[in-house]
Amino acid sequence: MDDDWFLSKFVARPVLSSQCGGNEWIFPDVPSDLIIEVDGGSFALHKFPLVSRSGRIRKLLAELKDSDILRFQLLNLPGGAEAFELAAKFCYNINFEITPSNVAQLCCVSEYLEMTDEYAKENLASRAEAYLDGVICKSLEKSVEVLCYCEKLIPLAEELRIVSRCIDAIASIACTEQIASSFSRLEYSSSGRLHTNKHPKSCSREWWIEDLSGLGLDMYHKVISALRYRGLHPESIGASLMNYAQKVLTKKSSIWNLNSQRKIDFIGSVEREQIELVETITSLLPVEKLAVPISFLFGLLRSAVTLECAIACRLDLERRIASQLDMATLDDLLIPLCRYSGDTVFDVDTVQRILVNFLQQDDSADDLDDVSFCESDGPPSPSETAVFKVSRLVDAYLAEIAPDANLKLPKFMAIAEALPAHTRTQDDGLYRAIDIYLKAHPGLSDLERKKLCKLIDFQKLSPEAGAHAAQNERLPVQSVVQVLYFEQLRLRNALFSAHADEDQKSFYQSQRISSGALSAAMSPRDNYASLRRENRELKLELARLRMRLNDLEKDHACMKQDIERTSSNKFLSSLSSKFSKLSPFGNSSSTRSTSSSRRS
Repeated sequence: MDDDWFLSKFVARPVLSSQCGGNEWIFPDVPSDLIIEVDGGSFALHKFPLVSRSGRIRKLLAELKDSDILRFQLLNLPGGAEAFELAAKFCYNINFEITPSNVAQLCCVSEYLEMTDEYAKENLASRAEAYLDGVICKSLEKSVEVLCYCEKLIPLAEELRIVSRCIDAIASIACTEQIASSFSRLEYSSSGRLHTNKHPKSCSREWWIEDLSGLGLDMYHKVISALRYRGLHPESIGASLMNYAQKVLTKKSSIWNLNSQRKIDFIGSVEREQIELVETITSLLPVEKLAVPISFLFGLLRSAVTLECAIACRLDLERRIASQLDMATLDDLLIPLCRYSGDTVFDVDTVQRILVNFLQQDDSADDLDDVSFCESDGPPSPSETAVFKVSRLVDAYLAEIAPDANLKLPKFMAIAEALPAHTRTQDDGLYRAIDIYLKAHPGLSDLERKKLCKLIDFQKLSPEAGAHAAQNERLPVQSVVQVLYFEQLRLRNALFSAHADEDQKSFYQSQRISSGALSAAMSPRDNYASLRRENRELKLELARLRMRLNDLEKDHACMKQDIERTSSNKFLSSLSSKFSKLSPFGNSSSTRSTSSSRRS
């Protein structure tokens, strides 16, 4: 059916001016015998035109037939005075145009006033229904526009299936457009095979995504559910969710720019709307991985933490983030936490739960791959690569949160211990984070510092980090000894490899000389001599540290014995010291005792 021909049935010839209450479009020479009140406005009308098309008004007038001038009120009329004025015009055969902005009102008011074909041929209900099915449901933009107007006509618009028909039209058109777009990307390769070009030159997102951002949250929820049921691509649904969340959250956040008094008035309602928005968007997220960027998921999680959304909403976001944590950045993990003055700057507990979820998913993937593990001898699996990426990300995160004065040691260690030791190929990042924490928390006890430094595998430190750790005064003595020990092992291995290389070179040279080939002059072993020198220095330094450690242990034992002796012999020692001062032989005796002790 041609749309232009169809629209001509609903286009007025001369449209008369009208105002609610003024009724300039009513015949001025015929006195009115009926007054109808709608939403505080009065309409002076005539009984015959209304009774001929409206079953409800006919029934009401039958109950009030005693009065000459009848007056009654229509309560809860859908669309209010504006919709009733259009219905009254239709009863007076005054032409007007049916548009997407008034078709939902006309459908509802015709149902309320019972303006069906039972009372008059081609009544208002049939006209509005024909326009809805023939024009609105053929266009996605018009269907979205009608849905926007239906939000004020609930629940009657749902009972009349106006909402469901528009939603079905949107889902059908969007899926059809997607199929057509998929076919347009089909092309032949050089070998003659048909394949899909995943990166077309004119790649743009679906045009209807911008239209859906004007819907209310409830209508948008219904539309996205219908699109998912129809099988729309998860990437398209994710793009629509991102666009809608950004548009609506930005619009609602502008209310915070008001003055303080108006903020207090709006804060409750705005927070409730934002909480509902975040929870609804989270529930609509596609289950498929990578349907939405991880930065968007972290944005939702920040909003959920700030607004204190439902626990189920936050846990769902944490689980989704954990499934693609290897794609996160350091800025993503820095979730601010500013609810209480004694809290940490960043939300450490949330990050810890995300890491636990990540490891649980990785373990489940490993269990599924146990059957085919022995059959594959190729490169590391993607899960292993993801774990290594996450370990580097966690070390960077630890270094970022370490300067926080309110960050307690158990929380810091919980993040550091969340990943197993084998996930770190090098412990330079962990050592740097622990060093920053020790510097920012000088009040830690020796036991706490030892406990913290046990997390570092000093054998995994690079030569540069090992050199720094060997001179780091913030580390416990035991940790420095471990660093020097592993450095000595590393040098020993380097010496052994140098010996092996020299022996191999001499063997090849002797073979070449015996075969009559020209031999080049041997190069000086400067490198070998320097390595031996460094090894001797490290051995001396290690010996000094061991002697220092033994001295400290001896001093500690002596101090302990002195304390025990002091508690028992304190009184006797004080008396003996006093008598030695009074005795004239005290000095000589002390001199003899010192000389004898020297001889001994």
